[in-house]
Amino acid sequence: MSQIFTVSILQSALELGFIYSLVVLALFISFKILNIADLSTDGCFTLGCAVAASVTISGHPVLALFAAMGAGVLSGFITAFLQTRLGVESILAGIIVNTGLYTVNIAAMGFSANLNLFQCDSIFTMARDFIGESSLVTGGWYKLLLLIVLILVAAVLVTLFLGTRLGLSIRATGDNAAMVKASSINPKFTITVGLCISGSLTALSGGILAQYQKSCDINLGTGMVTIALASLIIGETLIGTGPVAKRVAGVIFGSCLYRFIVAVAIRLNVPAECLKLVSALIVAVAIAFPYIKENARFTKRKYTEMARRKKGGAA
Repeated sequence: MSQIFTVSILQSALELGFIYSLVVLALFISFKILNIADLSTDGCFTLGCAVAASVTISGHPVLALFAAMGAGVLSGFITAFLQTRLGVESILAGIIVNTGLYTVNIAAMGFSANLNLFQCDSIFTMARDFIGESSLVTGGWYKLLLLIVLILVAAVLVTLFLGTRLGLSIRATGDNAAMVKASSINPKFTITVGLCISGSLTALSGGILAQYQKSCDINLGTGMVTIALASLIIGETLIGTGPVAKRVAGVIFGSCLYRFIVAVAIRLNVPAECLKLVSALIVAVAIAFPYIKENARFTKRKYTEMARRKKGGAA
């Protein structure tokens, strides 16, 4: 058991969990706040990875992340434009953008299926050089420390933004777009802003991952929306709903827990070809858990009531 739950597994799971938590946070904005099923997440994640990798290779690792976010904003804008201006259903708009992004992504990578960043500087090498010789560097903990700072900044900014006038308008749009429109707020604008922010977070996650693993692949984002949805539901189920800050914390926790489960599965020598099945099972359990939990609660109340009535009849 001690060989399964090691410090290195925990460290790796936390690092990947924090990186992917940006995608989960993006899905939280689009799916939970705006009530929009944005299926462009897969392509947008790869877009951020491709743009960041290309800019990183040119020698600008910090600028690469801002470029990735800019590309994500454009992706979110196009998705919102299809929905709000052309009347395309949200699911179809996401599928259309996701399909088109494949060509855009491979073009951003110089029409190559993968890029190698092993000889390039990244935000992680910059953090290592800044810290210098210490236990954080020798143990590789500087990566986790940098990611904690980045994710905390993103989480705080999103939490503060959702508490502003515009943020409250976006939240109200997801609850009742007709009421928002009656209040002289343009729901087309709020949807566009929300999806642009969501796209920027998704692309930023892809950009950070490209520098973290020192490579980029055209199929890197496949299944990302499913994984993010599972992480979102895990966090919401275990942490619960409530204030925005609590829900954002649940998003980060759910992402880290999901990556830890996957890391344990790999440690248990699950064949590589079965990892997709493991991921699918985790997603299915995560999505079905609230329903199962509610049914169990209902069944418990039912049998408690039956027992009470039987006891009352016997008396």
